[in-house]
Amino acid sequence: MRVQCVVAGGGPAGMMLGLLLARAGVRVTVLEKHADFLRDFRGDTIHPSTLELMYELGILDEFLKRPHQEVRQLTGRVAGQSVTIGDFTHLPTHCKFLVLMPQWDFLDFLAGKARGFATFELRMETEVTGLIEEAGRIAGVRVKTAGGLQEIYADLVVGADGRRSVVREQAGLAVENLGAPIDVLWMRLSRRPDDPHQAFGYVEHGHILVMFDRGDYWQCAFVIPKGGFDDIKRRGLDAFRADIAAIVPSMRDRVGELRDWSDIKLLTVLVDRLRRWHRPGLLCIGDAAHAMSPIGGVGINLAIQDAVAAANILAPALARGAGADADLARVQQRREWPTRVVQWVQVMAQERVIGPALRGKGPQQLPFALKLLRWVPMLRRIPARLVGIGVRPEHVTDVRRSTFAVRR
Repeated sequence: MRVQCVVAGGGPAGMMLGLLLARAGVRVTVLEKHADFLRDFRGDTIHPSTLELMYELGILDEFLKRPHQEVRQLTGRVAGQSVTIGDFTHLPTHCKFLVLMPQWDFLDFLAGKARGFATFELRMETEVTGLIEEAGRIAGVRVKTAGGLQEIYADLVVGADGRRSVVREQAGLAVENLGAPIDVLWMRLSRRPDDPHQAFGYVEHGHILVMFDRGDYWQCAFVIPKGGFDDIKRRGLDAFRADIAAIVPSMRDRVGELRDWSDIKLLTVLVDRLRRWHRPGLLCIGDAAHAMSPIGGVGINLAIQDAVAAANILAPALARGAGADADLARVQQRREWPTRVVQWVQVMAQERVIGPALRGKGPQQLPFALKLLRWVPMLRRIPARLVGIGVRPEHVTDVRRSTFAVRR
């Protein structure tokens, strides 16, 4: 089998890239190792910059008909005081809010749109196990399927297979580890009609907890020191429930919903990046090129922005049947600076805010920077822009000739 581009990984970066390349007339095959997209506690945040891309494609209105929650402000509780940290309602985008939606719904939507193009193929239960190399160039992938082992040849292989990327490992690309002193425990607690709306973060009693309103439940992220899950388990589930109740007293009668440790999922946090994102015939994007901390929930946004930049730069040559090798470095040049800026902010937050808070050395009163956000509401637009739009946002090229019709 031979295609112009094969994409390893059916996550946000891989599906968006597949959609955009197919739209440009490129024969693209996206490979997803699982039978479906149904995996819990994945990144469920869709940023205003991504919604803007969907507007440019003419599919925004249809997308927003799917069940979702909208977050217009980010609010936190620090040292016993509430403060609005970010206000998205002033962003220069069509959607002035974050969307919370299960990632499988988002991916299903992108897959459905991509299938409308004859040049697109999505192959589920197809796991990339290795790379095919010919004369020093990556020429395709080896995959494991229900029907056995297969080889797929391609003009370009794109690794979008996440932070544990097989593609980048097989390609021998050097990884720079920036360090992550935290892990995250994900869980659900039921939500009641009289609970507060929107997302809410707590820095209390030496703990950090973030809660996302998912309609009938709260999706909760409990931040712990790196490798600290075993210590939490040794203390026992009752002690863990008590910690949550101490942070959010209104949850005291609901922490019993955490019946055993299987209700709590560990996310091992990594912050790293490739020194070089490409080799002849191969490119890595998204978490395969740069694993992000969950701070700010911006990992999905960066991955999708990578996909858009890659499509804008590479699609013209691929659509002509020409090699794209000469343009691979341009993708990294375009996206490396935004990645470095965001990772620098995340590392600083880990070292100067999150780390001390977890060691019980968090602020005893509201820090001056947060007081400023209270006193000068306009300043809330700055963190909202960093989270909601990011650094160097990408846009779909040739919007006027988009195949999709805008629905109003």
